[in-house]
Amino acid sequence: MKSTVENLSPTRVRLAVEVPFDDLKPSLDSAYKAIAQQVRVPGFRPGKVPNRVIDQRVGRGTVLQEAVNDALPKLYGEAARDHEIQPLGQPEIDIADLEDFADGSTLHFTAEVDIRPEITLPELEGIEVSVDDTEVTEADIDEQLDELRERFSTLKGVERPVAEGDYVSLDLVSLVDGEQIEGGSAMGRSYVVGSDDFVDGLDDAITGKAAGDTQTFTAPLRQGEHAGTEAEVSATIKAVKVKELPDSDDDFAQMASEFDTVAELRDDLRTRLARVKVMEQGAQARDRLLEHLIETVDFPVPESSVVGEVEYRQHDIVHSLGHDDSLLDRFLEAQGKSREEWDTEMRESAEKSVRAQFILDAVADKAAVQIGDAELTEYLVRQASEYQMAPQEFANEVIKSGNLPTMVAGIRRNKALAEVLESAKVTDASGDTVDLAALALADEAAAADEAAAADEAAATDEAAATDEAAATDEAAATDEAAAAGEAPEDTASGTSSVTP
Repeated sequence: MKSTVENLSPTRVRLAVEVPFDDLKPSLDSAYKAIAQQVRVPGFRPGKVPNRVIDQRVGRGTVLQEAVNDALPKLYGEAARDHEIQPLGQPEIDIADLEDFADGSTLHFTAEVDIRPEITLPELEGIEVSVDDTEVTEADIDEQLDELRERFSTLKGVERPVAEGDYVSLDLVSLVDGEQIEGGSAMGRSYVVGSDDFVDGLDDAITGKAAGDTQTFTAPLRQGEHAGTEAEVSATIKAVKVKELPDSDDDFAQMASEFDTVAELRDDLRTRLARVKVMEQGAQARDRLLEHLIETVDFPVPESSVVGEVEYRQHDIVHSLGHDDSLLDRFLEAQGKSREEWDTEMRESAEKSVRAQFILDAVADKAAVQIGDAELTEYLVRQASEYQMAPQEFANEVIKSGNLPTMVAGIRRNKALAEVLESAKVTDASGDTVDLAALALADEAAAADEAAAADEAAATDEAAATDEAAATDEAAATDEAAAAGEAPEDTASGTSSVTP
């Protein structure tokens, strides 16, 4: 077999391949044998049909096509290895004069394919990286304390007109041509006024109204098979509530933590925030190091790689929106972007990501980075935990979907970046040297804090759910008593302890 290579661009080549008949004959014989098993010809047993009869019955071209389809992957791969090219994606194959191909002839075909660009890396030792300081301010602590107070907030019923930020309970009915539509109807729906996350025009319709009022308006539906269709929407306000946060005092500290005073709670938040900021500093060092490499390493990017990344990202977003064009339009509207702006930003981000992948692959090649079984297992176990799956089950799914090579490539790139970071000179905004070993320890401590916070939040949510159930039971008992003409006994007027 003979082959030549022509550079069409720095990232695309054309292979021209000549295949002697003897090299193709094994595949041709296999094709005749396979077809002989499939065709039924009177007077011949399956598998015993002569080649000339097969040519008459199914055509020589069909046999040749099957033979070439069988041989091409091997022939193309051999030509690529001969010229030491690293293909990206599937090639575009063009076969010359296959219909006129006769025994003893030479098969000619060309293959155009994108290839990995040649990348010249700079000196990777001692790259200078600057990160932010890790100072924890009083404002940072106030923000964390407010978030904690939010978790212990309650909803209190009020007797006044609806205002922005209120929590209202609504019954909504949407009619299209006189028929009720599920996508725009809901009973007892909790809604935050001003969030604009349900029906167009709902905020304007209920603002200024009171519990018991019903407002009817026309609006296009956002979801379901009638998305975009104008509907007549009736919204009945069942209750109006406001969120109340507990005071930031010692009583709150004792309720929300293991501390007796709010001063002790603030000190603990300061310690935890310091760990988090150090962890963020480590992530920032990695990100800025990669940004430095992307900005300083110049090379042409294969168009097919960028297009593939854009299509993958767009499909991921569209799929998450249920392939609903109206939801995509609302998504872009919420982002304040047109479709053209979204496409442009998506392409820029995709090209940056592709550049990072190529650079880190080159770094990994230069450093001869390898991924051992133990590293792969550790990563699989960690990922399985995030997806709440058994490690073996997660591994089976990765293999089944064909994503294992992609996963290994990602681990290899991260390992390559980590090795470059180890030799980098990292300083903070104050000019002080950042200890990368200390960052690793901070990561572990912050992870432990995060796990503890998650457990605490789960306990809070469980308690809130219990309070909500009790409040619902109490409200039901009150309604039942009122329906029977009885006076409710010792119930709080319009209040309920519900964590939103």
